Amino acid sequence: MKRDLVGRKVIVTGAARGIGEQVARLAAAQGARVALIGLEPDRLQALAAELGPSSHWCEADVRDSKALQTAIDECAGAMNGVDMVVANAGVAAYGTVRHADEASFERVVDINLNGVFRTLKHATPHLQRSGGHVLIVASALSFTSIGGLASYGASKAGVEALALAYRGEVAHLGITVGLVHPSWIDTDLVRGAEVDIPSFQQMRNRLPYPGNVTTSVERAASAIVDGLAYRRSRVYVPRAVVVANWAKALLNSPLVWPWTRWFSALTIPSLETEVAALGRNDQLVPRFESSGRERSPVSA
Repeated sequence: MKRDLVGRKVIVTGAARGIGEQVARLAAAQGARVALIGLEPDRLQALAAELGPSSHWCEADVRDSKALQTAIDECAGAMNGVDMVVANAGVAAYGTVRHADEASFERVVDINLNGVFRTLKHATPHLQRSGGHVLIVASALSFTSIGGLASYGASKAGVEALALAYRGEVAHLGITVGLVHPSWIDTDLVRGAEVDIPSFQQMRNRLPYPGNVTTSVERAASAIVDGLAYRRSRVYVPRAVVVANWAKALLNSPLVWPWTRWFSALTIPSLETEVAALGRNDQLVPRFESSGRERSPVSA
């Protein structure tokens, strides 16, 4: 029987836009009390007003441990506890390793990986009291990365390892842990990348299924909320991403290397040229997340 979210107290990070925003809406529609943490106070305030008087919001950057702890504790106080957390805040950047700006690479890792660590660390006391559940938004790129998204892939592989270690550490506390693995999601980042970098879309089109499809934000958020209700250990969006998990040893094996080398030779030179033509070293976007124009978050 499905476990519903009625009366559950849920914190969502990266809640101002994209997946986080839609997760908050759907969870509230299923009867949850929702607390929003993010970086855009106007959007967070408007969303909280839309969700009703039982919702709460706090502005905090997951790179700032003290501010994040204060926000989580405030949300817990406002809701009289925390039953569930969706660790969604994250960023993405385009650019190859040889051309990437070091500060940008470090920022992606700090937000996507260290930000999840800080979220888990500060939420754990509250989740322990409730025997709660946390869903961590990782990526299909947790299993195998692609050229041009090295910082994102590295951070998301790290997120999976972190989550699995944390799952074992808190099992005796009654806390359960799940991972979300979305492929390309129809956010501003993906749409903007296709406008700014035509080879990005060409690269995606050449990937095997499900790497060549885009999923709506609504579908991704619905899968996450369902994962909360069932306290799932894995959520794949679309479900075919599970194959990448099962086959990750093969995908990263010498057997597949000839295809990987061919694919990289076909796509990376044009991607590097187009990113350089934008007049910046990469594209960094808030999310989940530049020396250039900012866009809405993505999971991939």
